Amino acid sequence: MELDVKTGNSSYKVLVEKGILDCAGSELNLERKVLVVTDDGVPSSYAEKIMKASKEGYIYVIPQGEESKNIANLTDILSFLVDRDFSRKDCVVALGGGVVGDLSGFAASIYMRGIDFYNVPTTLLSEVDSSIGGKTAVDFKGLKNIVGSFYPPKEVLIDPLTLKTLPERQIRAGLAEAIKMALCFDQDLFERIRDSKNLEGDIEDIIVSSLKIKKSVVEQDEKEKGLRKALNFGHTFGHAIEAHEKGKLLHGECVAIGMMYCASKEVKDELRPVLQKYGLPYETDIPTSELIPYILHDKKASGDMVSLVEVQKIGTFEIVQAKIQDLIEKRA
Repeated sequence: MELDVKTGNSSYKVLVEKGILDCAGSELNLERKVLVVTDDGVPSSYAEKIMKASKEGYIYVIPQGEESKNIANLTDILSFLVDRDFSRKDCVVALGGGVVGDLSGFAASIYMRGIDFYNVPTTLLSEVDSSIGGKTAVDFKGLKNIVGSFYPPKEVLIDPLTLKTLPERQIRAGLAEAIKMALCFDQDLFERIRDSKNLEGDIEDIIVSSLKIKKSVVEQDEKEKGLRKALNFGHTFGHAIEAHEKGKLLHGECVAIGMMYCASKEVKDELRPVLQKYGLPYETDIPTSELIPYILHDKKASGDMVSLVEVQKIGTFEIVQAKIQDLIEKRA
């Protein structure tokens, strides 16, 4: 499956195919210096495949987990590029999940004011969501994605076979992002996920369906001025929970809980059993008052107001403005 994403002055291909990682050399322009950024949870054989296809390849490995998406690692990657004389003609390949993609994409966006960046996601979360759209960032001062840029990749390769090496928990966490998009845009996709009797067999269809939603949204609203805000469903509270828990919960798990904060009773009643089916959390005992400090620093907050995405009926959404202080009373 090939999708062509066209945003602003850029366009790029997204290729979804089992085994396409073996074809990286023919699909990507690797006849130059190539820095492959990956993490220690990704099988080393994946990076080696890209290395062997490169004219001059290097591998930079970060520890797995959200804690690695920081200024220190960003600086280290930039130093790595400088020390090996990477030029504007060279490129960075992100090989891993959302953390790797965000961090290495941001480094590519600011090195020499921007060099080529390829995204090769290997987790379900990054394959269904963060692989396209051009959001790059690092966390700073305990705040998620507070420093970053919009910088689209030159191309995206998605090999569903990489999911076979993922822990089951990572698969479930990634599925939360597909559920998010289905709740906002596609009732049929939600029902397919809800009724699936063989998630592994259905996963490629779920990936492609999710990417089609994301493609349509970012093409209409690349810089998140309107429609793209819908993709933040579950994220205002989800990011706050993630920051509060300091790594105890995965991003997708926090989004799963966050969606329950901003859904109607009717939607909650349909969503809860789906989250249970896939082993995702749907509630937290963290008092809402303890989440407010994180929400105050959310990019969607302005003064004492925050922009929230709510789903009253599956397949639809609305963006509402809420007083942050009122969240304590209404969602306590």
